[in-house]
Amino acid sequence: MSGPVYAVENLVIDLYTPTVSVRAVDGVSFVVNSGETLAIVGESGSGKTVMTLGPLGLMPEGVTIDLHGSVTAAGQDLVKISPRKLSKLRGGQFGVIFQDPMSALNPMLKIGPQLAEQARRFAGLSAGDARREAVSLLARTGIPDPEDRYDRYPHELSGGMLQRAMIALALAARPRVLIADEPTTALDATVQAQILALLRQIQEEDGIAVVLITHDIGAVSVLADRVIVLYAGRIAEEGSAIDVLTAPVHPYTRGLLASVPDFRSETATGTREIPGLPPDQTRLLPGCNFADRCAQTVASCRQKRPEVTRVGGTAVPHQAACPVVIAAEGIAHHA
Repeated sequence: MSGPVYAVENLVIDLYTPTVSVRAVDGVSFVVNSGETLAIVGESGSGKTVMTLGPLGLMPEGVTIDLHGSVTAAGQDLVKISPRKLSKLRGGQFGVIFQDPMSALNPMLKIGPQLAEQARRFAGLSAGDARREAVSLLARTGIPDPEDRYDRYPHELSGGMLQRAMIALALAARPRVLIADEPTTALDATVQAQILALLRQIQEEDGIAVVLITHDIGAVSVLADRVIVLYAGRIAEEGSAIDVLTAPVHPYTRGLLASVPDFRSETATGTREIPGLPPDQTRLLPGCNFADRCAQTVASCRQKRPEVTRVGGTAVPHQAACPVVIAAEGIAHHA
């Protein structure tokens, strides 16, 4: 695994609609290394997608964003560059797999020409080479009879085949970072497993970085090298997949894992839900944003924002933002 291809430093993102403003991302810092798979997990509304796609200019219509901090890729700060430069960097450096391929693929155009156009625009291929590259990508992503599928419209493919076509489209520009936003949503279990295996194969063969945005802990255990647990726009915990999934520290991480059903256990009686609701992010309050849902909350939790502190790990530091648990369980790391 080599150095960072994507670095985020103290990123703050405010969302504005005609009726409300929301602090969706609140002072987040992390890096994505070449050749690794980083999973970003959390409940719906935790800020996973906004944190990743907002700096790329990929927010829905009607939503205005204000970004502070830095997001660096290919030697450029995505927060500061012009929309024209951002568009060029976005296509060449980043490939995005959206959770709904029907909204990302143009329903009025055949699938193959959409891939070929992407290859021509960002990989600099001729028309003939771009067509061959598109057919090759369809084949590589497991779409049978790719020559025929090249001339099909999106509505003529099944959900699983559409997601494979979406992956092919994301790869057409030969990116260094592949962002997969809930790539297995609305797919049955068998197809989900196939898509996850395909992403792993692509990551290993191409050596690119994969950023997996998900709430599916099963997908994290299959794909991720490293995990960031996001809660209400802040990092609650970060570390290797093994450390975070087997030795979680933050109460929110523990709650997420406890809510996953264990079908292997003969004594399992059901899942445990995290009590309460996420905080109202239209109001900025001091302290830990998980305090109202946490059974271990003390007075200081509501007074001061907890810092992310190293608690273990070797090659990959294990960090968590909960001084109460760290102190109570004596798990602070001493380098």
